[in-house]
Amino acid sequence: MENKICVVGAGIVGISCAIALQRDGHKVILIDKTGPAAGASFGNAGAIVNGSCVPTATPGIMLNALKMLIAKGPLSISPRHIASLTPWLMQFTLQSSQKNYQHSATHLHALTTQASASWQQLLSSTDCSDLFKNTGWLKLYETTKCFNQNLAARELMTQKGTPFEQLNAAEIQDIEPNLAPIFKHATFQDDCHFITNPERMLQQLTAHFIANGGAFKAIQVTDINLSKQRPKITSLQGDFYPQKIVLAAGAWSTRLTKGLNYKAPLEAERGYHLMMPATTDIKRPIVNCDQGFVICPMETGLRLTSQVELATVDAPADYTKIRTFMPQVKRMLPSAQLQEQSCWMGARPSLPDSLPIISQWSEQVYFAFGHQHLGLTLGPITGELIADLVAQRPTKIDVAAYRHDRF
Repeated sequence: MENKICVVGAGIVGISCAIALQRDGHKVILIDKTGPAAGASFGNAGAIVNGSCVPTATPGIMLNALKMLIAKGPLSISPRHIASLTPWLMQFTLQSSQKNYQHSATHLHALTTQASASWQQLLSSTDCSDLFKNTGWLKLYETTKCFNQNLAARELMTQKGTPFEQLNAAEIQDIEPNLAPIFKHATFQDDCHFITNPERMLQQLTAHFIANGGAFKAIQVTDINLSKQRPKITSLQGDFYPQKIVLAAGAWSTRLTKGLNYKAPLEAERGYHLMMPATTDIKRPIVNCDQGFVICPMETGLRLTSQVELATVDAPADYTKIRTFMPQVKRMLPSAQLQEQSCWMGARPSLPDSLPIISQWSEQVYFAFGHQHLGLTLGPITGELIADLVAQRPTKIDVAAYRHDRF
């Protein structure tokens, strides 16, 4: 691996970085302990949410979180891990101030407004475009109470310049006629896209990368450090000394930086999905805002995604809660076949301010992790920015807000 760039992590962020660097003329090796799309990139909702700007840490979030915990809603916090999570929760609470909320929204929007264009750039000269659909992003509200509770988010979107339409009950039926007529309000962003099979997309992107001279190696990295100012990868398969390293290992990233003496408040915000038979009853990913879940008409079946479970990255999965949403899905889609086929859990890499780390740690080491709910949306723009940093050219957008030492 001498004189090559190693990208650690083969999720959408890592693959995007590898392709962007390859297109700049670098020899690149993509390494992962399992393979492409083995983590959070496998099980997401497939949505490319162009212009997303609402941070998770909103003013009043802790009271709302407490209500969700009491009501046994989509949020859960493992009692076994509450002590270790406390520092992160404290920083998360600080980020919910109005000043920090506005800061995060501004810099989240700066990234996500590049989402669709950066995806189109990534897909150029590949055979993957058939999986990239212009479907829009639909959020439904069954009650006026829930719709009104989301007013601040809509006001923030308007303030930051994210276009959307508000739909009434009849307009909802016009664009999704097979939905049960139970929803009174909706917002619709028609410039958003949908990846109909994230796993196949990443596998094909990896194949494109390899076909153009890249390499993939199944290696379990245990640490990254500098040895006599040379970057060093320590793994179960031995030690390697590439020219440069890009760390894009998602929720596992800060477990691999002990040798760099680097820490960041990165926690696993675990999400779940449940797969059902494929259906043509809906055309796009749909958010049920009252219940807190998303349904997505994937190539492999109808996917139900939900939950924010705060626990350690490798804690055992508990599929009890994701299954409780099935009756609500059946209310929405009364004519669809909705038998459970499989369940899955993945760890979103979450930082308290909802912004990723896209940063140069040293002359030879770069960080690209912490994308929370927006990894699929932000993978390609992150790859472009990392390539800019490696090339020491001006970045497409100012990356100061995503620096590694901001906490």
